[in-house]
Amino acid sequence: MLGSLWKYRYFVIGSIKADFRARFARSRLGFFWIILHPIIQSLIFAVVLAEVLGARLPQVEGKAAYPIYLLSGMAAWGLFSEILNRNVTIFIEQAAALKKIAFPRLCLPFIVWGTALVNHLVLLAAIVLILLFIGHVPGLATLAILPGILIISMLAFGLGVFLGVLNVFARDIGQVMTVVLQFWFWMTPIVYSKNVVPEKFRVILELNPMTSLVGIYQDALLLNAWPSPASLWPPVALACVAVTLSFVIFRRASPDLVDAL
Repeated sequence: MLGSLWKYRYFVIGSIKADFRARFARSRLGFFWIILHPIIQSLIFAVVLAEVLGARLPQVEGKAAYPIYLLSGMAAWGLFSEILNRNVTIFIEQAAALKKIAFPRLCLPFIVWGTALVNHLVLLAAIVLILLFIGHVPGLATLAILPGILIISMLAFGLGVFLGVLNVFARDIGQVMTVVLQFWFWMTPIVYSKNVVPEKFRVILELNPMTSLVGIYQDALLLNAWPSPASLWPPVALACVAVTLSFVIFRRASPDLVDAL
């Protein structure tokens, strides 16, 4: 499978470029739309929670601390949810192409992965500009975001492909994941600090792999702090298992995939 993907690497790259051209055709703002939606959503949360409800971060001073914390978490979650959501439905959405064109079917999830990474990098560049504008200069620990991107995207890719294959044979999977992701978002310390969570519920945060992965962004951009290696081993292991399992189930289901569509 990996050999076939390598042979079709130009097809994957060309498809990513074509996706952006189609998305922004006749659009005067182009890439601006990539950053507009997550930033507006973060701004709404920041205004409602920080200004209206008085949300603050424990032991962190400054009026901009909470918006930076929120924007960082939303960026990490956005990468995860985009790759996962799109891969859950990608085989169904591209059923016509799978039936008419001969190409490695695993190319489709990699096209989703590449598109999401480009979106994310553009968003991160915009966030850095916003931080500089408000006088918050990101430090060297910002480089910790790079392994964070890799781990988050691997976890989302593995889960997305695994569930995407199952969704072809049981269409309820896509609907269930919409609900699951809503709960998962609120079980991840993005709009609140994990320090304010009651002790009896903190085990949920500790079992949630996105807690430490989102924390990479929040600590790097807000506190200029490097993540603890010990906190990253569980999500790294889970991401590797998810990717491996997705390849296994994809290979076994691949002969029946087009017929089920």
